[in-house]
Amino acid sequence: MKKLKIYLDTSVINFLFADDAPEKKQATVEFFDQYVKLEIYEVYISDIVIAEIQETKNETKRKKLLQVLNKYPIEYVQFQNTSDIEFLASTYIEKGIIPQQKQVDAIHVATATVNEMDVLLSWNYKHLANIFRERRIIAENVIHNYWHNLRILTPLELIGKDDER
Repeated sequence: MKKLKIYLDTSVINFLFADDAPEKKQATVEFFDQYVKLEIYEVYISDIVIAEIQETKNETKRKKLLQVLNKYPIEYVQFQNTSDIEFLASTYIEKGIIPQQKQVDAIHVATATVNEMDVLLSWNYKHLANIFRERRIIAENVIHNYWHNLRILTPLELIGKDDER
C-alpha cells in the first residue's frame, strides 16, 4: 500500500510545544512519535515553513522548532517558489478562498497542490482545516488542471488508525 504524502504547515510543528493547548499538543506529539518517526507517512515541508520558524521571536522556541526538522524524517517538497505555486496562491486569494492577509496559508496550499500531496496537515481551522475551505480549494484546483485530491486535515484525523497500517 502506498504511503500517504503529507505536507506539514508550520502550525503542526508549533503545536509540539503548545502547553496552552494540551489536547492538540498530545495529538501532535503522538502524530510525530508514532507516525512520522516510524515513517508510516511520507512527510514534507517547504522553505516557507523554515521562513516562518525563523520569524519566531523567542530564540529558545525557534531552536526547538528547528530541531524538530532534524529529529524526524521530514523531507523538502520538490517544487518550491515556482510560478505555478505563485499563480495558485494568488488565485486562492483573488477568489476569496483564503483571506488576503493569509498569503502564507495560500502558499502552503499551493505548494501541497503542485507537489501532489495527499494531505495538507494543519491546526488552522479557520483558514485551512475545514471542509468548506477544502471543497473550494479542490474546485479551484480542478479548474486549473490539478486533479490530485488534496485533503486538508488536522493531526487528530491521522492518528489512532492502527487497524489501517
